[in-house]
Amino acid sequence: VAPPAPDGHQPEARPTEPAEPPGDSFVAPGVDRRELRRLRRGTYPAAQVLDLHGQTVAAAAASVERFIAAARSRHRCVAIVHGRGLHSGERGAVLKSQVRARLRTHPAVLAFADAPVHAGGDGAVYVLL
Repeated sequence: VAPPAPDGHQPEARPTEPAEPPGDSFVAPGVDRRELRRLRRGTYPAAQVLDLHGQTVAAAAASVERFIAAARSRHRCVAIVHGRGLHSGERGAVLKSQVRARLRTHPAVLAFADAPVHAGGDGAVYVLL
């Protein structure tokens, strides 16, 4: 905290970059957090896309596992489209939360963040492998 100014007023705090919303992004230990910004901006193009619309949670989980296993040795960045959950009623975005929870614990995932707006925004996730 800075000392008070001669006139007795506290200087204004400088704005800092907002903290990441919990659950919306992830970076593995040892990976530079700036990778999140690069993912959100689309600096890394998604080499492959998996669309989970219409799948059950169980089917989506299996699809994500197969997709990551197949992509991890061939691609740096992939996209997974899970949707926003607008038609899920009271359950909300079930696929979104389940997919992101699994990505957070997957050993091949270095980072993930909401896709850029042109690629689905918060209805999709860009994954750095």
